[in-house]
Amino acid sequence: MTSSISHVELPHSISLLEQMASKYIEKGPFTYVHSGAGNESTLRANEAAFEDWYIVPQYLNDVSFRDTSATLLGTTFPSSFALAPIGVQSIFHPEGELASARAAAACGVPFIASTLSSYSLEDIAANLGNTPRWYQLYWSNDEEMAISMVRRAEEAGYTAIVITIDTSLLGNRERDLNNRYSPLKLGKGAANYLHDPVFQGRFASPPSADDPEVIKNIVDIIFNPSLTWENLKTIKEHTKLPILLKGILHEEDARKALHHGVDGIIVSNHGGRQLDGCISSLEALPSIAEVVQGKIPVLLDSGIRRGSDVVKAKALGADVVLLGRPFIYGLAVAGEQGVEHVLRNMINDIDVTLALSGFASMKEVNSSLIRRKK
Repeated sequence: MTSSISHVELPHSISLLEQMASKYIEKGPFTYVHSGAGNESTLRANEAAFEDWYIVPQYLNDVSFRDTSATLLGTTFPSSFALAPIGVQSIFHPEGELASARAAAACGVPFIASTLSSYSLEDIAANLGNTPRWYQLYWSNDEEMAISMVRRAEEAGYTAIVITIDTSLLGNRERDLNNRYSPLKLGKGAANYLHDPVFQGRFASPPSADDPEVIKNIVDIIFNPSLTWENLKTIKEHTKLPILLKGILHEEDARKALHHGVDGIIVSNHGGRQLDGCISSLEALPSIAEVVQGKIPVLLDSGIRRGSDVVKAKALGADVVLLGRPFIYGLAVAGEQGVEHVLRNMINDIDVTLALSGFASMKEVNSSLIRRKK
């Protein structure tokens, strides 16, 4: 049960909002979003990596009018960021993804819906209006289910499929294990399964999140350790939507993505929630960008907290970034109002950072803007 309220005075600092969230929701849900795998070295590395780079501004440029936008795969990102796919959002606020979707729509921020959302992909789309939306797929070991969800996303107006590839197994999330807390086993991320015609057809009566056998069935099919590059052909045969791979960190995987006709790469370590001791997303970014050479879009996920992070990521080769934990803290504290507050702060911070760096357009940002700490 969450205890978030609306119309609360919200801070402009993510760290303060994080502290508020820890008081507004129960320990289990807060730890779930706040923690990482193992001793959380990857989690810490994601944010620390941005501190290894300094912005070196160039002045006496006309920055009266600024363009922070980016367009890729037919989607316009007005401020060069989108909301990352985060599941089980009802553990943070009863309206979960619906509140986040409405806030994204109010701010014009593209939204990526998770397979493990608390509300169906169709209900989320209905709350997004005309705001661009992509669908993130956990490619389960049940191929028929995966194909069904892709088709549903296509019908609901999602314009790209994001396949998360770093979850062959669930990461060793020690703090969640210590709390004995798993929202998946509580049925909090079951909506897309419960609303799926293929999944429904496997039960004599309509499946329910209150039925332990139904939830066990979902948990049993989520992960797919046998998934390989060759399996991409299957999804490509069943959709005309562009396909992005989320979780690429190694240059060789970037080369394979190009070879297999992937439409975009998301450099991500799952926010430090999967493999501990892993390279930070930002550290991996330049090498990936060097391999891709602009042939397909490169996005960055994990560690984004403020406008300067977005500008640094752009300078190191990212076309667009994804924002995760900060908007969830806003959701936990004040629902839709809290998410919108975080998004508007981020939009303003990106704009101010761009101008004070001496650039009028995000498209002009390049590696000359930053230097690595010695």
